[in-house]
Amino acid sequence: MNHLQRYFSTCLLAAAALLGSAPAGAAEAPALGGASGFAVLSAGFGGSGAVTCTDASITGDVGSSGLPASVTQTGCTITGAIVAPVSTKVLTDFNAAYDQYATIPCTASLNPAYTGAALTLVPGVYCSTAAVTFTDTTVTLDAQGDANAVWIFKIGTGGTGALTGTNLSVLLTNGAQPCNVSWWVAEAATLTTSGFQGTILAGAAITMTGLTEEPIAPFNGNALSKAAVTLTNVVMTACKASGGPGGSHAKCNQGVGNGPEGCDPGNSNQSRISPFGPNSNDEVGGVPGNPGRKGGNKK
Repeated sequence: MNHLQRYFSTCLLAAAALLGSAPAGAAEAPALGGASGFAVLSAGFGGSGAVTCTDASITGDVGSSGLPASVTQTGCTITGAIVAPVSTKVLTDFNAAYDQYATIPCTASLNPAYTGAALTLVPGVYCSTAAVTFTDTTVTLDAQGDANAVWIFKIGTGGTGALTGTNLSVLLTNGAQPCNVSWWVAEAATLTTSGFQGTILAGAAITMTGLTEEPIAPFNGNALSKAAVTLTNVVMTACKASGGPGGSHAKCNQGVGNGPEGCDPGNSNQSRISPFGPNSNDEVGGVPGNPGRKGGNKK
């Protein structure tokens, strides 16, 4: 090996070492393309999409591969467009992104079940080969001051596996953003009385059910499924990503007026109202100021 060959060999080894030591937060979520604009998308094959919204509210667009009648509203408020059927491009882009998630390498493992647990997770790609169940569990996503930090959860990487959450609370801290959190599920995602953050991409039905009285479960993110999507007693605020879950996020406003409910600018104390996490963008008490909210609880 001559001097030049040794030089390039050394450079390649150094580059490999840097790639191998890349931080977990360096993962990137695949772009959703035409599907990125939907808060809820039921991309059922062959026009079988169906969205059922009961006593819930959705801030964002709703789409279905089915006919207009496939989107059913009962005591449901949708602040956004209803598109049924969606275009072929929307379906193609969603399925392409779903398949790309499956190829992302894992950096950590998830247990099959968590009960009464309190987890704090730094950015990374967390995987389970089969189903994962969360019961009475709090999952705190700590961005460690990096607003671009990314979490990707992959459930059922072995081919089968569902996400089930009961009294699950997903919280964001230190700059974490809901649009930078993705939950890829091989099969169904079922969340009951759970406060949730992030975009779900499910291979089967998504079912989210809150309480029939306050506090209604908040969901900050998107629900995208290859089958039906059912929301009951849930307040949903879409992730307004332009290219994928890691894109821009819904804006918060603590000054004059309000941003979307479920939006927390980072130092709000509204989580004291709901056990599921922040459900308002304003500090407790006080009145809108210009600029900023004046008075109220700033603890």
